[in-house]
Amino acid sequence: MIMFHDYDDCFDGCEPKFLVRLDDDAIGVKNDNRPDCPYFVFKTKKETAVKYRIPPLFVTLIAAATLASSGAAQAALNDRGGGLLYDDVLNVTWLQDANYAKTSGYDADGRMNWTAATAWADKLSFHDSVRNVDYSDWRLAANTPVGANWNHNYSPAGTTDNGYNITSQKSELSYMYYVNLGLKARYNTSGVVQSDFGVFGNGTNVGQKDVGLVKNLQAYTYWSGTAVAPGSPVVWAFSTEDGRQGATLFDSDFYAWAVRPGDVAAIPEPETYAMLLAGMGLLAGVVTRRRRFGAS
Repeated sequence: MIMFHDYDDCFDGCEPKFLVRLDDDAIGVKNDNRPDCPYFVFKTKKETAVKYRIPPLFVTLIAAATLASSGAAQAALNDRGGGLLYDDVLNVTWLQDANYAKTSGYDADGRMNWTAATAWADKLSFHDSVRNVDYSDWRLAANTPVGANWNHNYSPAGTTDNGYNITSQKSELSYMYYVNLGLKARYNTSGVVQSDFGVFGNGTNVGQKDVGLVKNLQAYTYWSGTAVAPGSPVVWAFSTEDGRQGATLFDSDFYAWAVRPGDVAAIPEPETYAMLLAGMGLLAGVVTRRRRFGAS
């Protein structure tokens, strides 16, 4: 695999001035004072300098392909295909279907008490049709205290465990709602009512909607897998109806959304493959030409 780097020397007295960069790595060196110069300088993994007459199109193709493959990885929520979404901040994989219990036929409407919801997630086996793999390590979304300890005092500012605008990574459902999906709470952090809250973005508090990469997100309440204390009948839950997190008795009927630890193998986009192949084809051509005719 060719790794492109900055290089402090140049051939034919053509000093490199301009670096074509992706993040912190230069993928090619071009003299912006010599636009007629056809050379790009790059290195292999062994840091051996190589020089060919590389058309600028080659570097452009490599840059575009690398951007395409890295762009998704920089996002917080990534579509892995096969009905799976990976959160690269929380390092968890969600079912893309936020009401899979209903979609799969497990439950008539997907609403269950907490005991039934946790049992569903525990025994769920989901087939990934893209990778032909079955995953069975599912659970409900987890909570840990936003601060040092559980704080049940109400706050619209997201600073306690009870209230709105909790963007902390310690609440997986709340983080999904506010950060990954960009949805709003009924109240802003100052406690002022907002009209564009909820799944539908207009205060509608019933029904389901596809939001971003997520399918069948319900405007209602979802169970977490975390009780307020071990053995307690009171459990944390999150309302996608208005963005509030709170604690409630385990015998209510709410929705369940399954999540599992870690990632699954990413599937590169077809466009990325095409650009990489095109770029490699150009490189193969210039290498062959140099071997046949020698450096000019």
